[in-house]
Amino acid sequence: MLRVGARQPDGYHDVRTVLQAVGIFDSLTFTARRGPFALQSRAPGLALDESNLVWRAAAALWRAAGKTGTPRDAHVKLDKAIPMAAGLGGGSADAAAALVGLNQLWDFRCAPQQLVRIARELGADVPFFLQGGTALGTGRGDEIFPVDDITRFGVILIKPSFGVSTADAYAWLDADRASEVASPVREPRALDVGWAGHALTIANDLEGPVARRHSGIEEMIAACLREGAVAAAMTGSGSAVFGLFREAVAAKAARKLQRPDWLVLLTRTLSRRESGRRMTL
Repeated sequence: MLRVGARQPDGYHDVRTVLQAVGIFDSLTFTARRGPFALQSRAPGLALDESNLVWRAAAALWRAAGKTGTPRDAHVKLDKAIPMAAGLGGGSADAAAALVGLNQLWDFRCAPQQLVRIARELGADVPFFLQGGTALGTGRGDEIFPVDDITRFGVILIKPSFGVSTADAYAWLDADRASEVASPVREPRALDVGWAGHALTIANDLEGPVARRHSGIEEMIAACLREGAVAAAMTGSGSAVFGLFREAVAAKAARKLQRPDWLVLLTRTLSRRESGRRMTL
């Protein structure tokens, strides 16, 4: 769920969002190595300089520990599996992993809450990836409150050939609201996820403005629903779409959804405990 309020003077929007960890992840390998900090990856199009969130996380942690100058004595190898420009939080997840890994490598011994504070400076959803599972995000999306794990679902992610930047998605939302242009809107859907007395609302306020510029969004959502998804929507700011499936039918649906211009990934939801096995503070 992603409900977007008004834009604030600082440029951010008030949001209310439910975030969910799934079993697709990047891998970061940390090695102590004398000399300037270095980041290595073979992912096409990925910046490996100070603009990368891993690099920014290293610099922020370095400063928080009272160090001067630029970070050093660490080499990070980043193997990407999370699609980029897809609204899946891959960069934010990498930043969170960098905070945990470098805190250990450099023996800074920053407390978990200090890492959370640094994470909030790096990006609204970075704190979520320090815990995973299911969580409610408010404010800019960086005020994270754990909630009960949802029922396990099979998840199909579809990444089209085009990407969408977060800045563009929010700018399109603001433009559509200002001009009162009608964007494609689907009614929010209440889904039983195992919460006693409560349903989860499946809705994304950015979906309409993005789908108005990229008709492929609606096409991917419709395809998921046609193959048996109990719910489907755009992920974050896009351009990927997720479909939630009963586990018994997810694999068959993923095979039927294959197309040359779609990257189709089959995974499942992760509990907070399962997330913690990959990310330990």
